Amino acid sequence: MLADKPAPKKIPGLRWYMVGLLCMASELNYLDRQTLSVLAQTIQDELKISTQQYSYITSSFLISYTLMYAVSGRLVDWLGTRRSFLIFVTGWSIANMLHGLARTAAHFTIFRFLLGATEPANFPAGVKGVAEWFPMRERALAVGIFNAGTAIGSAMAAPFVGFIALAWGWRWAFVAGGALGLVWVAIWAVAYRHPREHPRLSAEELALIEADRPASEENPPAVPIGRLLGMREAWGCILARALTDPISYFFIFWTPKFLQSERGFTLTDIAKYSWIPFVAAAVGNVMGGIVPTALVARGWTLNRARKTTMLVASCCMPVWCLLIVRVPDPALALVFASAAMFCHALWANITLPAEKFPTHVVGTISGFGGCIGGAVGVVTQLGIGWTVQNVSFAPVFGVCAFVHLVAYFGVSALVGELGKVRDVSR
Repeated sequence: MLADKPAPKKIPGLRWYMVGLLCMASELNYLDRQTLSVLAQTIQDELKISTQQYSYITSSFLISYTLMYAVSGRLVDWLGTRRSFLIFVTGWSIANMLHGLARTAAHFTIFRFLLGATEPANFPAGVKGVAEWFPMRERALAVGIFNAGTAIGSAMAAPFVGFIALAWGWRWAFVAGGALGLVWVAIWAVAYRHPREHPRLSAEELALIEADRPASEENPPAVPIGRLLGMREAWGCILARALTDPISYFFIFWTPKFLQSERGFTLTDIAKYSWIPFVAAAVGNVMGGIVPTALVARGWTLNRARKTTMLVASCCMPVWCLLIVRVPDPALALVFASAAMFCHALWANITLPAEKFPTHVVGTISGFGGCIGGAVGVVTQLGIGWTVQNVSFAPVFGVCAFVHLVAYFGVSALVGELGKVRDVSR
């Protein structure tokens, strides 16, 4: 008679391994989307693609990305975290690899559209994964770690893509990024399960994860979208994204150009130093979770801890944004740009749905927030372009200085108490 198969060995702190995988997914997400930006001039020169055609290529990404953000959020809640990542990371990895086959601007436009349609699911799925694997008091830290991957991926893009392109040609840079994504998918398929289904999760850690989970999350019914959108708390989360996501797009797309055009950085300087603000943003993402978690450990409520952190970050932004455009020293401008990106990330806007809504609707709320944030981002990018071309960067940084304060008061008025889960059954 065969002996019973021994139970799998439990892994202490397994939830932190799960959020590590989520962070890696965000890194790959931003590495893949930044590959074209790094290679743009090289591709334009080789394939004779005009600047106007390049704008069509980038616009196709933004259009599909914005539209699919809302759709993907609902799909994530329907498919579940595990299947969502399997499907969408595979999708964006293949879409990125297809760029290596492009021969015309039309090819790039099609492949960029596919990339934009598959990438936004990363964020509602990641926030949902955090809501599944972490107790309420740890969610800000876990989302911060997950979201730090976006800044890390942006910082990695130039050296990684540049090395591959110089060694083997620009087409292989797209293939390499996509291949890394497929490796991640294989690891995810083996490693990720819902906490209650994971054979390597200890009973003690499961109890910790579910300690403050409301009974309403047991076998939850489907919630109509109309009901969710009728809740002021949902609109508070969406407003936060609508106001602060465009700041993210501004920092990502325009910081290197600002340093070159207004602070005298050369292309070599950009290659050497442009990663620093993105690393500051990654640290800010993590600190946006560490600081509230530490305050909660000292006896603060989650609501007080998170809102205090958000308020301090909001109050610092006017200082950094004013100094960025006034200091004459390029090195100081880089320092203050890094400080602004740190505080922007410290605000932790994508964490809000996981701190207010039950896990089975977190993806939907996150998706709608990202969709509206993306739509506002498209419009503001046009405004930024006109302002920078006809005036300067100063008015743009002037607006960025106060947006977080407006968003803070909007969240306080609409979302209410963070850490108190909203009943979505009625």
